[in-house]
Amino acid sequence: MPVRHVDAHDTTATAERPVAARDAWVGPGRAAREPGLKETEFDLAVQLGRIRVLPGDDGGGRRVDRAEIDRLRAGPGFPEALRRSAQAVGTTEGAALIDVTKTRFTRLARLGLLVPVRFHLNRYRAVVWLHPAEELRLFAADDRNAPLLTGRTPESLRSLLDTGVDLRPRNWRTRQPGFLLRRADDPWARAGAVASLLDPLHAAEAVPDPHDRSHLNRFRRPPPSHGAPGSPAANPAEELMTAQDPDEVARLRADLTGLTEEARAHRPAPRPAPRRPGPDRRRREAVEPVRGTSRGLPARWWRGNR
Repeated sequence: MPVRHVDAHDTTATAERPVAARDAWVGPGRAAREPGLKETEFDLAVQLGRIRVLPGDDGGGRRVDRAEIDRLRAGPGFPEALRRSAQAVGTTEGAALIDVTKTRFTRLARLGLLVPVRFHLNRYRAVVWLHPAEELRLFAADDRNAPLLTGRTPESLRSLLDTGVDLRPRNWRTRQPGFLLRRADDPWARAGAVASLLDPLHAAEAVPDPHDRSHLNRFRRPPPSHGAPGSPAANPAEELMTAQDPDEVARLRADLTGLTEEARAHRPAPRPAPRRPGPDRRRREAVEPVRGTSRGLPARWWRGNR
């Protein structure tokens, strides 16, 4: 096979490589359109790990490898199966999906048997939980769950409900580390993802070094956007994002400590350079006499012999 030589004026070969690299991946908008997904469905599929994304070359935006699009197309039941796995439903639709009343659906979710994947605030600032439709179908299809879908709720579960238990916020948070860590492409970003789920005081206890903590704060993820930070609409999101139960806090603190140690070994956090005296101060120290030194002896000797 003849070898092709490229001289300084032949730009065909060099131009082909960037084009090929660009064609090897697509942006999230196109990655959603090609499999026939809505933007919200694409985001949910990414969050659930159904679609793998990569960070952009500049560390900013997201991109999807062309091979990943081909994998989705080759999946069984494409595209209906993919769309079904990327649907999130509220209480009314979810209850109809598993053939129970809305009251029973809410009780199952409060008990932690149905795990929400998203939430939003309605116009009354009440939290509206969304569940993956595919997980609800699997829950209803499991024969072991049949007693929970019909008949009287077991006494042990009713006792929990009477205490006011509601595991939806905690169960929602259990999904967040995986989602946030999948989006992190740097050891400090992975540590920041876990720190996002802790109160600043608990995070400070896990990362006592102030320089590490200051650098880590750059990578903390904000809660889902529901208004300007500190606004009445944003406060519920901030509360839901923050771990509450002692065992949950302890587990996240241990994870944060370990991830911060890994990040520090990979790249230490920036530290301020040691302060050096300015030129004026050095000049002053060189000119001014120091008390108690020999430079003051001639004046004292002259005064003593007057």
